[in-house]
Amino acid sequence: MLKEFKDFIMTGNVVEFAVAVIMATAIGGVVNGFVNNIVMPVVGHFAGGMDFAALKIVLDEATVDAAGKAIPENAIMWGSWVNTIVNLLIVGFVMFMIVKAYNKMKKPAPDAPPAGPSDNDLLIEIRDALKK
Repeated sequence: MLKEFKDFIMTGNVVEFAVAVIMATAIGGVVNGFVNNIVMPVVGHFAGGMDFAALKIVLDEATVDAAGKAIPENAIMWGSWVNTIVNLLIVGFVMFMIVKAYNKMKKPAPDAPPAGPSDNDLLIEIRDALKK
């Protein structure tokens, strides 16, 4: 059973998948850093310096009960959701650009050699040559 497990783990597909997951995690960190540290400040600047994460609809204000215990506000944090959507769009665009650049770097598949005459064409040619 241990040998079967070793054979399974050492197959190319498992190793390639592991490398892909590790690379995706690293690239995800780079892309998220790019979005959060470079793109979102620009988006906030063009939105009038507004931080979307602070936007909310307060359902119940924060209060203090009779015993002096603080009750936090209840709010719909729609601005944070907008940040998530913007992040998704930007990450999707960056990944699209990465894949597009990768595909451009790949060598194109060699063109298939031109097809010669079919068997029927050759037989017709031979028949016509024999008739002459």
